Amino acid sequence: MEDIATSLAILTRIPVKAGFSRTAQAAWAFPVAGLAVGLVAGAVATIAGWFGLGAGLTAGFTMAAAVTVTGAMHEDGLADCADGFWGGWERLRRLEIMHDSRIGTYGVLALGLALLLRFSALSALAHEDVIVTALIASAVLSRASMPYVMLLLPHARADGLSVQTGRPPRDATSLGAVVALALSWILVGFVPTVIAASAVMLISFVAGKIAQSKIGGQTGDVLGATQVLSEIAALTVFTALT
Repeated sequence: MEDIATSLAILTRIPVKAGFSRTAQAAWAFPVAGLAVGLVAGAVATIAGWFGLGAGLTAGFTMAAAVTVTGAMHEDGLADCADGFWGGWERLRRLEIMHDSRIGTYGVLALGLALLLRFSALSALAHEDVIVTALIASAVLSRASMPYVMLLLPHARADGLSVQTGRPPRDATSLGAVVALALSWILVGFVPTVIAASAVMLISFVAGKIAQSKIGGQTGDVLGATQVLSEIAALTVFTALT
């Protein structure tokens, strides 16, 4: 339970009493934090459906709920990475841009496209009445990608959330993957889980390679960006299979 509380404290704004002595080992519970986010967003989607709000409004309120629970930390990471990776010409300048609280053109474009893609997928899933299971599975699978990036890439800077969390051990990373796959299998079935997990792995690999080439490793922003992109990949797969 301590690891679950720690993961909730790190990845969400849910008020939990957590210690931070096992932050690296608690990485296996990141998918559980995703489950919590998905359950809240899924509850909002269900209520929106009861009121007959339609696919578009249901998707919009669902996204708003998820962002509220996470504090938009992952979306912030995506915007920072877009600005830094493509707004700077060398490693230190890119890291400096990523640390800047202001958002630039690349960040606006990346964030806008990500929100549009997520909204489109959730609208399609809401229209087919499978939004709840798909969004929870996507939230779970996408957060299982984060420990792998933390494990495989070095820290790009000497401070920040990723450094404070630490590098997770392999057994914790593997356990997180098993938890995510099991939860997704229960929610959406075996074949959709395998395809979505493969898409998440591919996106995570590409995101990690880009981060390594641009800044020499990973940061909290890179992890957030990986989560957002992985979630979009999973939602796209579930939409295509619906």
